[in-house]
Amino acid sequence: MIDLHSHLLPGIDDGPSTLDESLQLARIAASDGIRHMVVTPHIHPGRYENQIATIEPVLQRLQAALIEHDIPLTMSMGAELRISAEMISMIPSGKIPFLGEWEGKKVLLLEFPHNHIPPGSDKLIGWLKAQNIIPMIAHPERNKEIINNIDKINPFIEQGCLLQVTAMSVAGQFGAKAFEIAQELLARDWVTVLATDAHNVAHRPPILSEGLKAAANIIGEAAALRLVKETPEQIIHSHAP
Repeated sequence: MIDLHSHLLPGIDDGPSTLDESLQLARIAASDGIRHMVVTPHIHPGRYENQIATIEPVLQRLQAALIEHDIPLTMSMGAELRISAEMISMIPSGKIPFLGEWEGKKVLLLEFPHNHIPPGSDKLIGWLKAQNIIPMIAHPERNKEIINNIDKINPFIEQGCLLQVTAMSVAGQFGAKAFEIAQELLARDWVTVLATDAHNVAHRPPILSEGLKAAANIIGEAAALRLVKETPEQIIHSHAP
């Protein structure tokens, strides 16, 4: 399986603090059947001022440690960008990593705030599309505004956005409301990929298999496998082995 959303880099955001913790997470992922992970540290103006120049050396250090410790897992670089007006200046600077490509467009993992969808988000997404960038909205099933009214996601589906749903949400481990929304998004055939959004060993480990099984009960095994294998592989085809 391939995981397109994970926080495994040490000391760079709210993921693991140390390299040892990162390696612990990597072992869990490999044991779960994940062979490739895109590391997606937060880029959040005013909070996590990451960019390619700060992410790359940390990723290289972790990649070397994976080889040194014989952990059968490969990694490539991405980021989880918080939607904001600042991205209009950040993206043209070439400092923001993309997940890969989809139908000839660069794929950007885009995060809404937890509590709401900011006014004007549709305009920012329109701007991204004009730059030949397709947003993949991170964990919409955990956004409170969407939880309260699933149809709040409709305008973004109509704009052609991709959706990344958290595997643990589908498995019922992010609460009943996120579980219900995740199931409905799957039933509507709106989910592009399942990913772990892993942060730590205790509460948010890099496990895809449980979400895969739960998704298969809703959409069938073949369709569920596409969400963790074929589709993410297509997106990162230039990065993954």
